[in-house]
Amino acid sequence: MLTKLPSDLFGGALYILQKYGPLFWAGTKTTLLIALTGTIIGLFIGLGVGILRSLPESSMDNKFKTFLIRLVKLVSGIYVEVFRGTPMMVQAMFLFYALRPVFHWTKLVAGMFVVSVNTGAYMAEIVRAGIQSLDKGQNEAARSIGMNNFQTMRHVVLPQAIRNAFPAIGNEFVVNIKDTSVLNVIGVTELYFQTTSVAGITYRVQDTFLVSAIIYLILTYSTTTILKIIERKMNMPVQSGPSSTSTAFLVFGNKREER
Repeated sequence: MLTKLPSDLFGGALYILQKYGPLFWAGTKTTLLIALTGTIIGLFIGLGVGILRSLPESSMDNKFKTFLIRLVKLVSGIYVEVFRGTPMMVQAMFLFYALRPVFHWTKLVAGMFVVSVNTGAYMAEIVRAGIQSLDKGQNEAARSIGMNNFQTMRHVVLPQAIRNAFPAIGNEFVVNIKDTSVLNVIGVTELYFQTTSVAGITYRVQDTFLVSAIIYLILTYSTTTILKIIERKMNMPVQSGPSSTSTAFLVFGNKREER
């Protein structure tokens, strides 16, 4: 078999892709599945943690409420610092073997969990920064039309925060596509794992990893292009109107008129 391999780099890479294409395709599907699942779940985790870390403290609050808010911020802050401050490879090894007796999970499920909780920590900071970047007048405008804290966060703050943070959120998905490669340490058969397997069969490391690099590049470039299209659509004005119109009025103005 090895005598059939062309001696040049690109010829060898093309032959390896044709010969072991199914292995690369299987690894690519696993990589995309983990990256997409981890990003979506991580976004929901980040939304929850980011909102908790953005809870305002008021001098009008009673001592118990103030203590509870500070405790929640402390716990969520520890979560963020731990998962942002340690390598995902270390997290994968520790969580997989520490929690396997409890959950009896497969390597694929464990990989999704690790990427999700790791992404959630980064998403939390992205969401928190997006919330804090908004003008405080948005909250005041929402309160002036009778909205409570939950309605203000849901209809006014979060839509704008996510819109402002969308480039960073999309970037996390691109990063996750590449970072799934560290999951090979727990035996997840993603693209990097399959690449090392093919390299072990052919003894042509450069050719094999050239194929892998091109596949990663195609995945990340395609994802980035799609995200840019979505971002442009999100930044398009929804409707024309006076520049002084508040966000709260744009959200609820029509409903108030109907009443």
